[in-house]
Amino acid sequence: MASVEALRRRALRLDDALARPWAVPVAIGALCVLTLWLRSRQLQAGFWIDEGISVGIAHHSWSSLVHVLRHDGSPPAYYLLLRAWIAWFGDTERATHALSLVFGVACVPLAYAFGRVVFDRRTGLVCALLAALDPYLTYYAQETRMYELEAFLSLVVGLAYVQAIVRGRRAWAPLLAAGLVAMVYTHNWGLFLCFGLAVATFVVVRERLGLFAIVAAVVAVLYLPWLASLLYQVRHTGAPWASVPGWRDLVTAPDAIVTGDGPFVALVLAAGVGLGTVLRGRSSEERTIVTALAWATGVTILAAWLVSQFSPSWTTRYFAVVVGPLLLLAARAVVRAGRLGLAVLVIVIFFWAGYAVHDDKENARAIAAGLGTLQPGELVISTHPEQVPVLRYYLGPNPRFATTLGPVADPRAFDWVDAVDRLRAAGPRQTLDRLIATVPRGREFVVVTPVFRDYRAWRAKWTKLVWQKSQAWTQLLQSDPRLRLERHLATNEIAIHRNYFKPLQAFVYRRVG
Repeated sequence: MASVEALRRRALRLDDALARPWAVPVAIGALCVLTLWLRSRQLQAGFWIDEGISVGIAHHSWSSLVHVLRHDGSPPAYYLLLRAWIAWFGDTERATHALSLVFGVACVPLAYAFGRVVFDRRTGLVCALLAALDPYLTYYAQETRMYELEAFLSLVVGLAYVQAIVRGRRAWAPLLAAGLVAMVYTHNWGLFLCFGLAVATFVVVRERLGLFAIVAAVVAVLYLPWLASLLYQVRHTGAPWASVPGWRDLVTAPDAIVTGDGPFVALVLAAGVGLGTVLRGRSSEERTIVTALAWATGVTILAAWLVSQFSPSWTTRYFAVVVGPLLLLAARAVVRAGRLGLAVLVIVIFFWAGYAVHDDKENARAIAAGLGTLQPGELVISTHPEQVPVLRYYLGPNPRFATTLGPVADPRAFDWVDAVDRLRAAGPRQTLDRLIATVPRGREFVVVTPVFRDYRAWRAKWTKLVWQKSQAWTQLLQSDPRLRLERHLATNEIAIHRNYFKPLQAFVYRRVG
């Protein structure tokens, strides 16, 4: 009893300290400075495939963006924002990563507001601390993709959903509708979250179904202009580079967001104790909030997993849509778990504070630097077709590009429409002969191929086909009497950093006959 009373007195003293007018602003400001430092150490990191595509698409005119994205498979919001950002700040790695960094830092005060408004000040501070250190947010705050924006929006939606639907405060409904519209226009997985929230409302707060239906109707009407493009993408683009997820992927999905490389067991234990305390507690409102957010998160992940059994689109970076609810649930679990929660929080800080992003996620920049300045019209062939936009970014406008599909008309984007069927139908010998015929005798051309270190990374429908076609092309090039290999470029980083997505190598050939 004495230890419990001492713990209670310390908690009261902490609450008194936090109640001072300057305490919370100082704490949140310090967390923002900390996360700014953590998430800006590799702003200059080289682009990988998807980042090259992002910047390439953003360079298209406003009027052509919708058409380009129809063939890419993504909705338009992030690319419109990125295009405006590039117009102001340029398209360097540092400049475009900074857009994601803005949302990465903004997640911290927003996470505090989420925890503070929904529960209390202590939960808000823990939620802000988790948001400041979370490796998932640290990673994507330094990547030119939409995931940090989607995570920020998930915090907005989570807060607005609890206030509007769970608590029935109608004034928050417009913010919920706006947040959901922004999410579905930023990434297609926002649709899974909409479904998850609908199920959570039906199961947990059925008396608010009418209000949720109004919000859903507004979202549907505002999403209608993009619906035709979405249906076209579902039929013709999809994500053929993704594999069908297994049961383990489903069970460990939250691990990608709130545990990173370290304290999985510790957080699971704290969640079990803390959330168990909530469910057994006297506060019915707290129990309802936790249950609703848990249902929304679980159904979102389950829906994505089930759809991916038929049309694979499963990858951990897409879980940005549930970052907000998961962070709040983790924060509340830590607070309610008492001493165990505090111990787990210390463990989390220990692991997460040491997390760092590699300075290069791919070696396209290094390969391009090794090739140097290419002559106008010099041919560059990539046997990994979707690498062309990032190669175009680093090699500049001089070369003309081609892939195992043939010549590339728009090297700043990749056309995913029926890509598997088109690549399967492209004969290696016929395509290579047509391309070599465009190279004058005595002139050089470049062939960029993946470094196949581990076949397991290439087992999806699209990537397996890329692997097979690349092997066939390599054999043809090596045995072609018309060609002479002048040099081979690779980078030492491939051996040093083992989590390159798809490292590249380049071969410079000369046509001699």
